[in-house]
Amino acid sequence: MAKAVTQSILVVGGGMTGLSAAIEAAEAGHEVFLVEKNPYLGGRVAQLHHYFPKLCPPSCGLEINFRRIKNNPRLHIFTMAEVEKVSGQEGNWDVSIKVTPRYVNEKCTGCNKCSEACAMEIDNPFNYGMDKIKAAYLPHDMAFPMRYVLDPALVKSPEAQKVKDACPYGAIDLDMAPATLDLKVGAIIWATGWKPYDASKLDTYGFGQYPNVITNVMMERLAAYNGPTQGKILRPSDGKEPQTIGFIQCAGSRDENHLPFCSTICCLASMKQATYVREQYPDAKVIIFFIDIRAMDRLEDFYQKVKEDQNVQFFKGKVAKIEQDEATKGLILRVEDTTSMTLHEVPVDLVVLATGMQPNTSETQIPAAVQYDDYGFVASLAPRPGIFAAGCTRTPLAVSESVQDGTAAALKAIQSVLRR
Repeated sequence: MAKAVTQSILVVGGGMTGLSAAIEAAEAGHEVFLVEKNPYLGGRVAQLHHYFPKLCPPSCGLEINFRRIKNNPRLHIFTMAEVEKVSGQEGNWDVSIKVTPRYVNEKCTGCNKCSEACAMEIDNPFNYGMDKIKAAYLPHDMAFPMRYVLDPALVKSPEAQKVKDACPYGAIDLDMAPATLDLKVGAIIWATGWKPYDASKLDTYGFGQYPNVITNVMMERLAAYNGPTQGKILRPSDGKEPQTIGFIQCAGSRDENHLPFCSTICCLASMKQATYVREQYPDAKVIIFFIDIRAMDRLEDFYQKVKEDQNVQFFKGKVAKIEQDEATKGLILRVEDTTSMTLHEVPVDLVVLATGMQPNTSETQIPAAVQYDDYGFVASLAPRPGIFAAGCTRTPLAVSESVQDGTAAALKAIQSVLRR
């Protein structure tokens, strides 16, 4: 082909995959545009308490990446933004990006004056709605960019002017409107990641009906120091310390009526979260209900370590139904032990559903002609010349694998724009 019209690269998605791709491409000398629909970078990793394989908080890795972004003038960040149109061909893509107003401009210093002046509260999306935040808010304490956001409901309310007047730097712009940005790029990396499968669709488990049935992503926020309970794992119904916690594996996964595939990380995520419980509550009992355990490669050692804990029981069986004791809000799990073929009713204080990873491309596809598999993942690393899928856009991956996949996509994109 002829030389690319431009050697710039667009990365769609600011999670660990997209961050890795954008930073590597920019540090290789290319102009990079990073588009993220949330008001902050870091994706779902920013919402974790600990992640594999080091079992450390994500703050250190994110901080390093944010510093690399700040030090690279070739990398341009657009948050609260989504790609609407893509046209053209490899080396010469025209892209239209819609930017949603934040109502806070670059003058913001993070002083918190707007939040202090705000009375309106909204559900906290960063904590999966488990607590409330002010409608003038910083998404989380390590948010990048470190800039506040005004909820549209606040902007439309009589309170908006009071909040604006409280800002000493003139950073609040109540008239900020949606904007459209047109770019020309040589290659596109699509790394829009995944969403937790909607547990409310599992009608026999009572999620959304029983307050003490939560999902694995919610459990991460409960254990996190900046979560709704400041890191204390407590029952949502009454704030009490749970004594018995049940983890239900394959909650909607490997099920033809929901997610037919295995997300590969859920078993290890539940075992990791079992260690959260055991560290906080030495006498607590953990029961992990499973079909089969999938702990691949070097992580088999972690599985063996968790199994050695006498307070952690691995129960081979699929939970058929959860019922709630209306008086205590305790939960009764009806399950068959598939090793003995016996039926059991197991009482627990808290249930954690290991929901799978649904690719965001199953609902919001790339605005270009590319192929998808039966589950909504992009069907290949390079579904079209000049467009590259990365991370959980194309297959379920753990954090370290997502970083590697983002780097691989950056190399492919660089090869694409340099090809003659």
